[in-house]
Amino acid sequence: MKLANTEAFESPIDMSQKVGIDTVRKRVFKIAILLLGLLLFIFSIDMLSVSMTKLNSDLAREIFQATNNPFVGLFIGLLITAMVQSSSTVTAMIVAVVASGSISLQQAVPMVMGANIGTTITSTLVAFSYIMRKSEFKKALSAGVLHDVFNILTVLILFPLEIYFGLLSSASSYLTHALFENNTKYASDYAYNVIFTRPLTLWISERIGSPVVLLLLSILLVFVAIKFLSDTVFKTYISSNYTKVSKFIFKQPFWAFFYGVFFTAAVQSSTVTTSLIVPAVANRKVSLLKAFPFIIGANIGTTITAAIAALYKNEAAIALAMMHFLFNLIGALIFLPFTPLRNIPVRISTFIGTESVKTRFVGFAYILFTFFIIPFLLIYFNQDENISEMGWNDVKKNELIINAPKETIPVEPLPSAEPQN
Repeated sequence: MKLANTEAFESPIDMSQKVGIDTVRKRVFKIAILLLGLLLFIFSIDMLSVSMTKLNSDLAREIFQATNNPFVGLFIGLLITAMVQSSSTVTAMIVAVVASGSISLQQAVPMVMGANIGTTITSTLVAFSYIMRKSEFKKALSAGVLHDVFNILTVLILFPLEIYFGLLSSASSYLTHALFENNTKYASDYAYNVIFTRPLTLWISERIGSPVVLLLLSILLVFVAIKFLSDTVFKTYISSNYTKVSKFIFKQPFWAFFYGVFFTAAVQSSTVTTSLIVPAVANRKVSLLKAFPFIIGANIGTTITAAIAALYKNEAAIALAMMHFLFNLIGALIFLPFTPLRNIPVRISTFIGTESVKTRFVGFAYILFTFFIIPFLLIYFNQDENISEMGWNDVKKNELIINAPKETIPVEPLPSAEPQN
């Protein structure tokens, strides 16, 4: 006589226990993967900082010297971000460069502003997937360029204030000094004595030998780490929940703003979250005006990457992360609370979408002029010698560290040795 299959008689309690154990294991595995991705990101930022410290080539000096001109810095941030399509990656890299002492906080501010504009090209390109459907293309492109218009208007307001008065750099330096004055040493000890990123970074640096190779490797690791974190969090936590909560996200501007901050902070990419808005608006699931607070929130949520990159660095790096947050927060405070001001970016983006439907060339011309031609013209007509005329006095007060006299170790020369250059 054959024995009955014991699995068929397994009690419901045992089955539920197995399901519960499997669920816990999956959650632990997902958390472990996220922690590994976060550690990879922290390690890659530390490696980038070390590589920038060791890099002392003439090319690097010319690049850093070029950032003396705020318009050049704005263009560098815009162009690089448009190429990699991730402001999180670029701002994290800028934080590492500031932490290495290669450029000052004042020089990095325009680069971060440019990165905020450059990252918006992705949602605009997503909108062009609807180009063969006129009715949907109008709304899709309006939603795609809304992020562009908002950041451009914010830069137009805050960029002159930074050039003439040092608004963002001064405010971020003051807040950083006030908040972290007594905690800087603790944060540094925690990073290097507990996480041990710096010993591993120095060991790899010695094995590689070439600062250029180390720089390229660190940039690649930064991009891979952010991409890995973004994809993992989005697939695990956001994609399924977004469909459920999207029904009531846009009912109130506050909730749309809050979810924009939350989703973007989770995936560390405003590119991902703002690109979700394009098909929603194109398919008439949400109006452009109701989607705008979500985009504003996404702008603030993306600053989490720079904050993570800066928390274990020096005060200047923390100040830059603070500046990134203040820039997006001030932009939100300008446009979000006041309906007439909130309508301005919406009307501009709607106009661009309408004109692009009439003449398809308008959409392509918008991308070409916004991300390429206009920045080049600004560089051409604003050379380094005109900085003093623009009133950017902070450049003189905060010169490049790489041009400052370097510390030397006194060594007694041999009697027959010639003086060294």
